Amino acid sequence: MEFIEKIRQRAKVSPKTIVLPESKDERVLKAAEIVTKEKIAKVVLLGNPDEIKSRAKDIDLSGVEIVDPATAPKAKDYSNLLYELRKKKGMTVEKAEELVKDPIWFGTLMVKSKDVDGMVAGAATATGDVFRPAFQIVKTAPGIGVVSSAFMMIVPNCEYGSNGHLLFADCAINPNPDAKQLAEIAIATARTWKALMDEEPKVAMLSFSTKGSAQHELVDKVVEATKILKEQAPELLADGELQADAALVPKVGSSKAPGSTVAGQANILVFPDLDAGNIGYKLVQRLAKAEAVGPISQGLAAPINDLSRGCSVEDIVNVVAITALQANEQ
Repeated sequence: MEFIEKIRQRAKVSPKTIVLPESKDERVLKAAEIVTKEKIAKVVLLGNPDEIKSRAKDIDLSGVEIVDPATAPKAKDYSNLLYELRKKKGMTVEKAEELVKDPIWFGTLMVKSKDVDGMVAGAATATGDVFRPAFQIVKTAPGIGVVSSAFMMIVPNCEYGSNGHLLFADCAINPNPDAKQLAEIAIATARTWKALMDEEPKVAMLSFSTKGSAQHELVDKVVEATKILKEQAPELLADGELQADAALVPKVGSSKAPGSTVAGQANILVFPDLDAGNIGYKLVQRLAKAEAVGPISQGLAAPINDLSRGCSVEDIVNVVAITALQANEQ
């Protein structure tokens, strides 16, 4: 896929260090080999070095750093950091020392300490277990109070967005964001677009109304979100409330929202709630035979991405490349 190849090539320009905590999974080991050989990123694997090398067999891990949480010199520093971050929430020194032995928690603390630039996990770990430490330790980026997700939709033979590339959010995490959260999702999605596409984001705040064509409290939320967005990120090209056709189709946009800097040329669609976002991306994926790359996590202070447990080796490599590019935008 052309998009993925571009992502990999751009990641090589300024290689980041990404930790892969699930070294017991052979797919992760193979992905570490590919990422390292192709110089997409520098890789840190977590686990017992002898066990990893035994499991790797025909996999070449030369150039991959292996860190064992059980014996790592920084384990004490990480447990102290975890205790300090969470002691008001009931964390004890003993509990912190125990949690640091877990590769997911250890990897998250590496990200927090800036010893690595990002983390990719989830091949053998439930989503909640990947993000729980992330929420508690890394937390959200400055000015962002909510973690969200985006899908890069690559629509064949499509003139909309950027040659058929559009970023949809939020499609996987927040069921019913309020106006402030919706604005923050838009800001985070714009950063994701810039990281992945290196083009100017054009953000459409979607609704069933365009510029007052309908009156409803659901429309009011999007109007308020657009107002907050423009106050918090005045440099962004963003507009709302816009119906999907007004956001995408130049002729419709100029008719329904004359003078808008976004209508008819949006490359980012921010949906008003999870119903719309999840249904929307799946409809486009199936009916338009689009490629849906994601979910891409966004809004954290440093990039941590979750894999599907059914992921392939190539999926892991691609998410590592995406995570590396996100790290460049932090």
